[in-house]
Amino acid sequence: MPDAPTFLTLPARSAKPRTRGITHVLDSGLTPDATRAFLEQAAHLVDIVKVGWGIGYVDPALSVRVSMCQRYGCPVSLGGTLLEIAALQNRVAELRDWAGGIGVTHMEVSNGLCALPEGRKQELITELAADFVVLAETGAKDGSYPPTPAEWVKEMSRDLDCGASWVIAEGRESGTVGLYRADRGVREDVVSAILGVIPQDKVIFEAPAKNQQAWFICQLGAEANIGNVAPSCVLPLETLRLGLRADTAGRAR
Repeated sequence: MPDAPTFLTLPARSAKPRTRGITHVLDSGLTPDATRAFLEQAAHLVDIVKVGWGIGYVDPALSVRVSMCQRYGCPVSLGGTLLEIAALQNRVAELRDWAGGIGVTHMEVSNGLCALPEGRKQELITELAADFVVLAETGAKDGSYPPTPAEWVKEMSRDLDCGASWVIAEGRESGTVGLYRADRGVREDVVSAILGVIPQDKVIFEAPAKNQQAWFICQLGAEANIGNVAPSCVLPLETLRLGLRADTAGRAR
């Protein structure tokens, strides 16, 4: 594949392996052929591939796809919902052994179902951080939890103290809950509260919609950590980061 052009002056971007400017991809069940094609084109821009929800548990091609991602330098995470269900059924040890056995290196820990007992999320983070890179998500699927920006920050701080490498601010694949209002507008009070306490490099903001991605890039720069990105949107997201799109032209930094 020919080298990318270099004649434009663009915002600086970290090289892989990145600790900032992370693009966290939501894989909702690509086929092996689609996975290969996606990685051939965009792996240099992808930092984490999350196999969403419980898809990994029912995908017979998962181990093959994880191996592909490994070859392209794209670590794989399982979705937090799968872990929550395993925890509720007392099967975390089995999930850990299975995931590690097929090459999964990252694990999302969440309480989006709001069914885990108090403190159980933090126990899981500590337990899993011994074997995996843990991404701890804050927020619920129905948008009602945590109820205030202060509670978001408190939970994220506890998660980092327990061993999470990054915290994820929930937006879901719809971009209409958690960080966002029903009209997909950003809840700026939540973002401001988070960044008032949590280092920006430690937060991955789920932002599935273009307007949400553009907002974070304009506010935080090209090196904002952005999650729940559809595979088909990885290249468009990079154009937003680099100011190669009208939404961020002249404003990306």
